[in-house]
This record gives sequence, structure tokens and C-alpha cells, in this order.
Amino acid sequence: QVQLVESGGGLVQAGGSLRLSCTASGRTFSNYVVGWFRQAPGKEREFVAAISRSGGIVSYADSVKGRFTISRENAKNTVWLQMNSLKPEDTAVYYCAASARSWSSTYSFPSYYDYWGQGTQVTVSS
Repeated sequence: QVQLVESGGGLVQAGGSLRLSCTASGRTFSNYVVGWFRQAPGKEREFVAAISRSGGIVSYADSVKGRFTISRENAKNTVWLQMNSLKPEDTAVYYCAASARSWSSTYSFPSYYDYWGQGTQVTVSS
């Protein structure tokens, strides 16, 4: 069992930055692929970014590529999502998720993940 807690959300103006944190407790964090997803009101949950167990492989949705950076430090049981050049369309609840599966092409699907955090709200004003 892994418990995930997100933090760092808030209200920011367009063009601003936020850094989200996902802190894990429970089993060895380095055994898990971690992903970030987001869900805006009335929309489906969508993939944002993912990072492999060692941090050596990362992947991003096209909509955030070049603006967001995912990173991790297993010794701190933490994954971060640095979000720069924020746009109003980035407004959503952001969730981190952990998967015990090997890195594969399905990391962008919610069903790939076994554990989810409670989410943190990000609001970008225009």
C-alpha cells in the first residue's frame, strides 16, 4: 500500500509558475512509476506527465511539453511537477498516481496506476 499526498496548488496569474509536490508513504517509493494527471470541471481526467522509477525516463502530454517538468528524489519519497508559463486552460485538480507496473506505453492511461492522491487545485487566472 502506498499513500500519496499532493501539495503546492493555488491561484496564479497567467504566465506564472507553481511547483506541485507528491509525497509518498508506505512501501519503497523507488519501486513505482509516478504520473501526474489533471481533471477540469466537466472533463475527463487527462495525462500530464510521468516519470520512471529511477527518474531516467520522463514523458509529457503535448499540451504541457516545454512548460512543465517532472522530477523525483526517491530518498525523499517525493515527485515534483514544476509548472511554468501557466495558462488559464491549465486550471484543474491535479492528481499524482503511482504504479507498480514496469514502464510501458500505457503510462498515460489512468488504469495503469494503482494508487492515487486526493488532488490539489490549480487555478490560473487570465
